[in-house]
Amino acid sequence: MGAGSASLGAGSAEAEPPAEIAAVAAEVFGDRYGLALDYARLLVTDGVVRGLIGPREAPRIWERHLVNCAVVSQIIPIGASVVDVGSGAGLPGIVLAVARPDLRITLVEPLARRTAFLSEAVTALGLDTTVTVVRGRAEDVVDGPPAGADVVTARAVAPLDRLAGWCLPLARVGGRLLALKGATAAEEAAEHRDAVAALGGSDPVLRLCGEGLIDPPTTVLEVVVQSRPKPPSRVAAPKRDTGRSGGRASGRGSSRRG
Repeated sequence: MGAGSASLGAGSAEAEPPAEIAAVAAEVFGDRYGLALDYARLLVTDGVVRGLIGPREAPRIWERHLVNCAVVSQIIPIGASVVDVGSGAGLPGIVLAVARPDLRITLVEPLARRTAFLSEAVTALGLDTTVTVVRGRAEDVVDGPPAGADVVTARAVAPLDRLAGWCLPLARVGGRLLALKGATAAEEAAEHRDAVAALGGSDPVLRLCGEGLIDPPTTVLEVVVQSRPKPPSRVAAPKRDTGRSGGRASGRGSSRRG
């Protein structure tokens, strides 16, 4: 990873899960727990040094980030293709790749320093065969290979109306957006229901992941892609005025609002 930062093997004491969540972490990640621990080491060392994770987040990396993201895998089908929009430090994209080696995941991130970290982390963790890193915004890659995914994920990226506009075009019809949200998720779903529908999405459904494992569980708004919105119809250009007023006067009149 980056020069002057800790190596993957060195790690940090902060990378170890606290006792109160260690059993949950082991259950969620199963035989991939060791790989999850390697990723935690990257986050609390290189991730902090390179500004992808705040220093205050390092002691809470398992509770607030790793386990919180991993439980979302409960609602992702086996063998699904996943696009993670605004992946940042790999949350939830890399976490899902660690927990679920059956998934094919594309990490979409516009910032160069973040994509550099993501690419290095994917290589260091040996995830090259299942994870692809793409630098760009969601709207820039909608016509590329990431499009047509079974699932699109996003965590703390934008309000649901804007998020749906960016993410729904990346999923196939019948595919789903899984937006990881906070305590106000229900209110956000109600506020943006009409905007999501106009984009071809279903009514947002609130899903709780990790119930019985973590408290509070991870809140996810699920939107199913039902259709592709029709492009706006083209309005015919007004006919040229051939009367005495001439084209010039006609042009002035057509430019007025109201």
